[in-house]
Amino acid sequence: MADKNRRFEEIALPHLSAAYNLARWLTRNDHDAEDMVQEAYLRAFKFFDSFRGEDGRAWLLAIVRNTCYTWLKQNRIQELHDSFDEEAHAEADSSSDPQALMLQNADKRLLDRALETLPLEFREILIMRELEDLSYKEISTVADIPLGTVMSRLARARKMLRASLERIMQEK
Repeated sequence: MADKNRRFEEIALPHLSAAYNLARWLTRNDHDAEDMVQEAYLRAFKFFDSFRGEDGRAWLLAIVRNTCYTWLKQNRIQELHDSFDEEAHAEADSSSDPQALMLQNADKRLLDRALETLPLEFREILIMRELEDLSYKEISTVADIPLGTVMSRLARARKMLRASLERIMQEK
């Protein structure tokens, strides 16, 4: 048992901040994210014997993601079904990109506000890639979707983010 505890700590604890970050963006609430991470770590420990030594970070983030989705289904079902309205989020100017806008404004709150407007399925992919620096393959594993879907969702998420940032900036 002591060996299992030590191995779990070595594999899971280094990814605590990534787990919290993902949970925070999925639940949109600090306290709920803390609860989800705690629940995910309990589940991860319970099923640690099934871990086969692959990528510990992807394995743990998949558990965090699944824990959050289960909680969202029970507590905020509407968020899972919010769709993206293409007309309401039409791009004002396709010449800008999210990175250029972020650098120009250097305003984390602006980016957070824009990220909050994205539907969950796009927001999570963008968070895993841009904020957690997961590879496409790792995202595919965590989200349990094909690699091509990861790439297309990421492209759409970036486009949506750019449009959202432009809208917010025009409001200012």
